[in-house]
Amino acid sequence: MKLYSDEELAVILDGQPIFRLIGRVADEAGVECYVVGGYVRDLFLERPNDDIDVVVVGSGIDIATRLKKQLGRKAHLSVFKNFGTAQVKINSDPNTLHYPLEVEFVGARRESYSHDSRKPIVEDGTLEDDQNRRDFTINAMAICLNEKRFGELVDPFNGLADLEDGIIATPLDPEITFSDDPLRMLRCIRFATQLNFQIEGATFEALEHMADRIKIVSSERIITELNKIIMARHPSKGFVDLQRCGLLNIILPELSALDIVEQKNGRAHKNNFYHTLEVLENVAREESGAGLYLRWAALLHDIGKTKTKRWDPAIGWTFHNHNYVGMKMVAPLFRRLKLPLGPELHYVEKLVELHMRPQAIADDIVTDSAVRRLLNDAGDDIDDLMTLCEADITSKNEVKKKIFLENFRMVREKLTDLVEKDYKRLLQPCIDGNEIMQLFGLKPSREVGQLKQCLKDAVLDNRVENEREPLMQLLMQKAEEMGLTRVQ
Repeated sequence: MKLYSDEELAVILDGQPIFRLIGRVADEAGVECYVVGGYVRDLFLERPNDDIDVVVVGSGIDIATRLKKQLGRKAHLSVFKNFGTAQVKINSDPNTLHYPLEVEFVGARRESYSHDSRKPIVEDGTLEDDQNRRDFTINAMAICLNEKRFGELVDPFNGLADLEDGIIATPLDPEITFSDDPLRMLRCIRFATQLNFQIEGATFEALEHMADRIKIVSSERIITELNKIIMARHPSKGFVDLQRCGLLNIILPELSALDIVEQKNGRAHKNNFYHTLEVLENVAREESGAGLYLRWAALLHDIGKTKTKRWDPAIGWTFHNHNYVGMKMVAPLFRRLKLPLGPELHYVEKLVELHMRPQAIADDIVTDSAVRRLLNDAGDDIDDLMTLCEADITSKNEVKKKIFLENFRMVREKLTDLVEKDYKRLLQPCIDGNEIMQLFGLKPSREVGQLKQCLKDAVLDNRVENEREPLMQLLMQKAEEMGLTRVQ
């Protein structure tokens, strides 16, 4: 972070000519205007931010309209009268549709809330009123754009000091702030995660006291913040805070439930919540930058362990079939959180279900047959599956960890060899279900599935070539065993 004087701020803002122009337009209209919020915060943090928010002590729509007239064809104006806001998209080349700069205008306002709604009652207000309604001190700073005070920082809540100290705090009483708009609780943890800041003590206590208020927030709003936490450089920090304050148990109880260690006869299983966060961190460290849904797969890969945990006196704690049970839990969770129910859901389900397979192969002799089946089941997601499985190695025993990683390296080599030999093209038998139904006069049924599986197993195990003649012989043999007769 870097501290700037008002004179230095003026020089920095002059690097973006639009600020002087907005100030002149406001002076002509006889109103005060300020750039506020995230743009100001990130200016001190020396982080890029193209989201410019301007507060006008008066009509934001009027100043936006005047600015559009000044810019002519270089700008596009959108007005949202119901919200009292306007947006100006500015383009240096009016012959293109690309707008490199967007500025949001809003009139300064004060807000009040009813207990059962996030929608505020809005009234015109002063700059002080507008700063009072901001979520956090680091987002409540404003820089004046009017000519006489251009570059002057207005920081009534010492947001700059909190920024320097790495603290997330609310401008006013945090319990009132979170009660008024409970989504701010998630934003609090999101900012702390993204910026690697600490949440101030009273603010964190308010998170604990007010956690239940999150229930009035829509799933769509919640998932937006949750996804930003997941995509942070160190997402585990956010999930630890969510768990500590009680929000996680409300939003993602399946994950929260993993935070337990049971002991029997002196033997304890590991804390699968913190193990999961280690896996998530390992995935997030991938040089290629793990995508959102690979991170979701890491977060959910062990959620089935709560339901499958058993004590076996002979071997200790077991979690048999937790991958399959966990896979079945993914779709209801996605529906509840309003996550996509298309390819993204199926991708996460697949990775959760298959995440034990590479380990089972690596623990045994790495055969072509086993790897070929894995490749067939994982399809184009095989590389992400292997990334997840390698991230799942969180053993503190370095010797054991080295052995696991070496085994996975062998599995990857075998996968590469098989792909190079074009096995991928040969995985599906050349006789399909439609032809089987025609041959034996069948409709879609269990018998058709059994015949298809017989052919598929034979190809995957390399017992027959994936060619029509040997597969047809095997098909007829299996059909005869099942009492089926070929249609003439």
